[in-house]
Amino acid sequence: MRRAIVAGIAAFLAVFVTGSLFAALLDRAGAGEDEAVTPSASPSGSPRPEPPAPIAAYLAWVPGGLPPSFAVRAAKLAGIDQVTAVAEDTAWMVASYEADGSIVDRPAPPYMIPIDAAAIDPTGYAAMLAPEARATVAELRPGEGLLGETSAKLRELGPGGRMEFQGGFQVTIVGVLPDEQVGAAELVVDRATGAAIGIEQERYLLLLPAPDRHPTAGGLRERLIRLLPPDLLYRTAQVRAPGQARYLRMGDAVLPPSIIKARCGEWSGYPDPADPGAIQIDPRWVDKKIVTTTVPVLGEVTCHRKLIPQLRGAMEELEQDGLAATIHAFAGCFAARNVLGSPSASISHHSWGIAIDVNADTNPFARPPSQDAQLVALMERWGFTWGGEWIVPDGMHFEYLRPPPKT
Repeated sequence: MRRAIVAGIAAFLAVFVTGSLFAALLDRAGAGEDEAVTPSASPSGSPRPEPPAPIAAYLAWVPGGLPPSFAVRAAKLAGIDQVTAVAEDTAWMVASYEADGSIVDRPAPPYMIPIDAAAIDPTGYAAMLAPEARATVAELRPGEGLLGETSAKLRELGPGGRMEFQGGFQVTIVGVLPDEQVGAAELVVDRATGAAIGIEQERYLLLLPAPDRHPTAGGLRERLIRLLPPDLLYRTAQVRAPGQARYLRMGDAVLPPSIIKARCGEWSGYPDPADPGAIQIDPRWVDKKIVTTTVPVLGEVTCHRKLIPQLRGAMEELEQDGLAATIHAFAGCFAARNVLGSPSASISHHSWGIAIDVNADTNPFARPPSQDAQLVALMERWGFTWGGEWIVPDGMHFEYLRPPPKT
């Protein structure tokens, strides 16, 4: 059974955001109220890159995951010194235990907790990190795992704790690192352990140029695109230079799952066997966190209750500015599924009820977006990121990124 949180007491994590101190209350599934401040956006869309992560590596990814042998080909590029590929997927945790064996989390079957897990080559990944983190990562062995700081607080686990996954495989926690050093992943394991818990799809590359080379992100991107198979569905790539993204991970324009959980609470669920790509979420979490109400312009919405004031504020301003006509159709908010309904994709942030789709008929996925620029600017001012600016555009999609600035 879940370890109870002492009534009337909340665990606060003090974090600095752009020089101000805020209290972040981490809400676990079924626990108390959740108030947290999330990172602010960067010009690239990545959450809060100031100060830059102390990592000299370039980040590169391809929509849908890296094609076979892409890392090998990238390592042969002139001026590139080292390359490592990172696999990342959702691993389904059935239980966790303290070092003494006492249970921390064990949802009632068939429910499980989704864990954003990364599988790495420890030696290659360690070479990309700040010096103080290298030994911890390089010494990672099969059956062992590292937690990011946010994940460790969510899990209430530290070294010696264990996480048990679907199928019975257990991972022993041997260390905790800053989120910036693990791409904000909840769990980092070696590739053999990753395969045992279902983490196999390579998602992104970390690249170190030769000491005398300083490629631009755009220049390296063009070179990587030329390495992609000509028949790839989305023959494109994204590259971030050092300092452009706080969290080195695929899809850095949105919040990582660990940060979303800290803000919105953690649910348990399971992939729906009758509907691949859909997820069945514990109805108790849905009843507590997801609400249906009416907001201006959109009408009836079903979203995370924490999003409603922000969404209502944005829609009220849209209406007051005479811009209500920029939205002619609302296509939903809360939907428990993987991205695009694909079983092999990551969990959609619609599953937390923190994203909305509007004007879907004129802004289909992967097509040039046509949203009104005034709508986009207003939504971004209210703390939403717009999918129309992503590597594969999703012009209908607006997603929570940060609280709106105080006025």
